Amino acid sequence: MSRRTLAVVITSVSVAVLLLLCNPVFAGRDSSSYRVLEPIRHGSLTIFPVVVSEVQDTSGFITLDEGLRSGEVVVTEAGRVEPMMRRRRVPVPVPRSDGAEVNRLVLVNNSDRPLILLAGEIVTGGKQDRVIGKDRIVPANSDPVDLSVFCVEPGRWTRTSENFAGFKQLMAQPSVRRKAMADKDQQGVWNGVRESAAKMAAAAPAAVSTVEQTSSYAGVMRNEAVQEQVDSVAAPILASFEGVRRELKDRRAVGVVVAVNGRIIWADIFASSSLLDKYWPKLARSYAAEAITLPAVYPELGKVNVASAQEYLSDLRGGREVVETEPGVFRHVEISAADFKVFELTSLLRKTGFAVHIAKMSADPEERGTMLIR
Repeated sequence: MSRRTLAVVITSVSVAVLLLLCNPVFAGRDSSSYRVLEPIRHGSLTIFPVVVSEVQDTSGFITLDEGLRSGEVVVTEAGRVEPMMRRRRVPVPVPRSDGAEVNRLVLVNNSDRPLILLAGEIVTGGKQDRVIGKDRIVPANSDPVDLSVFCVEPGRWTRTSENFAGFKQLMAQPSVRRKAMADKDQQGVWNGVRESAAKMAAAAPAAVSTVEQTSSYAGVMRNEAVQEQVDSVAAPILASFEGVRRELKDRRAVGVVVAVNGRIIWADIFASSSLLDKYWPKLARSYAAEAITLPAVYPELGKVNVASAQEYLSDLRGGREVVETEPGVFRHVEISAADFKVFELTSLLRKTGFAVHIAKMSADPEERGTMLIR
């Protein structure tokens, strides 16, 4: 076990004691401080803006897209670490062979700012495209860090580039993110990618040839016809959301609760409006992709409303918790209940101590009751 990383699976009561011992004030925001606003609807997609009266200062962080774009963050296949190592007085042994692995990448943050990584972010290149499997924070000027990832391009294992690039179109849609974050199942991710591609082809027939020629989730989502289909749903949501933000005075938008076909499926909450701004276009398109590919199988649930969305957001505690901590850097808590999971990333860096990102996902009705035992 790593000296810097500790993973513990214990009961929620034990976790509460542990957190109090490590940090007298639990870093997560009280869920009662979040207020859900009237929904924005387009077709089968419903978005509830979430606001707070006070936000945290997240200006000291860099995102993966920012880091990859500037060149300050490098992501490469495992085994290709030596050129990335910082000079030391005492040499540190590093792998010299190719050593590429499906579920492992290596990242170096050469920025002077700590890096936020979110599960669902896609990187393209290397031997196959990957999706980040878990939220985490990487310190500024870091040595190589192993990343937990899942392949979203099952048909390729040949190098197309030395390093990986970001994917600006969207984050992985919720059904794919769930397979990576909650199920931690590579085959499930592949199944989700194939299913999404097939449904996108059905919704955008002009994309059929692309879907037939590539196994890449990113490749499908880059297709012009698919982008047009996704933007037909996302663009009205983005415009309406911006209108809501302009009307806000004493409160700031920090996240959303998401429903598709009248059923709440997801929530993404950030520590600040500025952090939401950086991810929002990609998140909105991921929700739009989910609305396009998720069949209308829940008509009996009708339209969700503010009260049900507020209730969903207020329940962030479950019966089982998994805590992973890198002392002085971050704490990641996975909270499981019978019908949902919550993932909370808390910064432990100096002058922070707040929840940077909270994601809540609902169980599929056919899987209800199974999330607690995973």
